[in-house]
Amino acid sequence: MNLPGWRMRPFASAIARATEREGVLVAHVRYRHRGWNGDDAHPVTDTARALEELRALTGSVPVVLVGHSLGGRAALRAAAGPDVVGVVALAPWCPPGEPTAHLLGRTVVALHDEADSVTSAADTWAFLAHARTAGAHVVGIAMPRGGHTMLRDARRWHRCTAQAVTALLGLAPFPEVPADSTEALRGCTGP
Repeated sequence: MNLPGWRMRPFASAIARATEREGVLVAHVRYRHRGWNGDDAHPVTDTARALEELRALTGSVPVVLVGHSLGGRAALRAAAGPDVVGVVALAPWCPPGEPTAHLLGRTVVALHDEADSVTSAADTWAFLAHARTAGAHVVGIAMPRGGHTMLRDARRWHRCTAQAVTALLGLAPFPEVPADSTEALRGCTGP
């Protein structure tokens, strides 16, 4: 999981609760550098290192990467890892021109509030359209509230993320969300 920082702990807890009977490991990536750092893209390197460490620890197991903002971009880039089955990107930073060819056969779920003033939901939806063209299965979920910080209606963000992760791991179906959509869908279901 690509879940650094205090803001992501509730997401990790929601995923752990949703998968506790399934033996799923929820882990955090520790970034060694701050920022994207141009062509160095340090968060991608750190995520790839964490995936290698996970593989050494567990062998080949299905992996779902979860990341927010810059971490969402890092998770999307690191999805080329051999065990990665999908990505849940939360208000991701998806600037125009981001690569998508490596997402062939993978599933990308993106949650974004269209009122986000830090990262662009329109860029996220455009990224999903490109990823779909590259052969990825995509789901875009337009969150009704939360902005970039995901604090307003936080429980809905946590629930949607946990539902997406369990679905990507094959532990549950996607709840009322088409398995392959580039349309911005309204919210998630469930208690």
